[in-house]
Amino acid sequence: MARRVEKDALGEVDIPAQAYYGITTQRVIRDFTISGLKLQPKFLEAYIILKRSCALANVKLGRLERRLSEAIVKAADEVLSGKMRDQFPVDVFQMGAGTAFNMNCNEVLANRANEILGSEKGKYVPVHPNDHVNMSQSTNDTFPAAIRLAILLTLKDIEGEMQALEKSLKRKGKEFGGVVKSGRTHLQDAVPLTLGQEFTAYGVAVGKRRAELLRAGESCREIGIGGSAVGTGLNTPLGYRDEVVAELNRATGLNLRLAEDLMEAMQSQTAVAEMSGALRDTALDLTRIANDLRLLASGPKTGLAEIRLPALAAGSSIMPGKVNPSMLEMLNMVCFQVIGNDVTVSMVVQAGQLELNVMMPVMTFDVLFSMNILTNAIRQTRIRCIDGIEANEDRCRHYAEATLGLATVLNPITGYCKASEVVKQALKEGKTLIEVIREKGILSEEEISRIMNPANMMSPETSVKRKTEKSSKERKKKGR
Repeated sequence: MARRVEKDALGEVDIPAQAYYGITTQRVIRDFTISGLKLQPKFLEAYIILKRSCALANVKLGRLERRLSEAIVKAADEVLSGKMRDQFPVDVFQMGAGTAFNMNCNEVLANRANEILGSEKGKYVPVHPNDHVNMSQSTNDTFPAAIRLAILLTLKDIEGEMQALEKSLKRKGKEFGGVVKSGRTHLQDAVPLTLGQEFTAYGVAVGKRRAELLRAGESCREIGIGGSAVGTGLNTPLGYRDEVVAELNRATGLNLRLAEDLMEAMQSQTAVAEMSGALRDTALDLTRIANDLRLLASGPKTGLAEIRLPALAAGSSIMPGKVNPSMLEMLNMVCFQVIGNDVTVSMVVQAGQLELNVMMPVMTFDVLFSMNILTNAIRQTRIRCIDGIEANEDRCRHYAEATLGLATVLNPITGYCKASEVVKQALKEGKTLIEVIREKGILSEEEISRIMNPANMMSPETSVKRKTEKSSKERKKKGR
């Protein structure tokens, strides 16, 4: 392979002649081959958009020669179109703060800009990675700004999938609105409800988590670009920070705003922690819902079997005909990964010291990884599982009629203690509640048919009605 030699204050390094990256990146390839993981394409795009915006701001303010700015912008546009993506090989686990990644971007843009201007790669004339591509910038203000930009660019996808899942669950809520079943608390019999009420509640929970993600996204709209090395804005021209934000908004439409305090925006990465926390909360609710659905679908002969999930694949290499809740199991695993990622993000966010958090690369990877896998898992679970769920109405009706929770409606009529005796006798003698109620003469046949009907136990109004009926009964007895 043809090579070229580049030199800096630390010495000389051989680099592949055709590489667009330069000496800093080559040293990182040599020293930090740790995981094989790279920062996500969306983060690269965010960083290149930022570099592009900085070049436009610098030329507008008279700091950067127009022909150099145009070459940098053209090189950036090529990367954003998908070109040269193999020229960003820096491992996630790199030297602190993301300096390696920032310089990787600077070198690639500089070398491509020089090619556009008729110069050779590695000469850095007339465009230099530090002097021109990195003009008015530091890793310390560009990297945290790019994290927030990448989060917002990625948020569009997960927010859309969350909204679609919310709608899907609520549609199932309407579809199953008339399917009465037994409720369960502590995994024991409870009062009846409808399968539709359960699914609607799942949809509401997803909607709340979606709103939480959007609130976290609002915190990420505040960026500290222009803070330079420590937040003071050293080596940046007057008006630069506002101009970069304006250019970013023109490029993305994300309604970004300049941080109130540029030093705070560099020291504190709690906006990233807020997004990670919202993703964790989303994972907590999603894994709870997935576990509920797995329980409701358990069986089909020896479990609850109140719902049927779409059959996607053979579930066993040894048991013929076995079908598992595969999509929900996948969703569980994704949620566990997201929760684990949040632990890492929490640790690295608190690890900032004085004017900088040097742990930003792994923070970036984990929060974007969580967003990506949740987006994909939610989409596939909705399409391949939720939308195809069917109710087993016969099984639901059986449990609704058999649940000992039906005794709850006796409280206003007999009191809690006597209702408990009915339950105890039913369990001891292996009878249904209705059989015991009938034997004890607690209710007439007409009252049994009306009051003990699970379908009449779905709202507070029925409880009020029963209390009225009890009062009327007591008045008649007094009249006698």
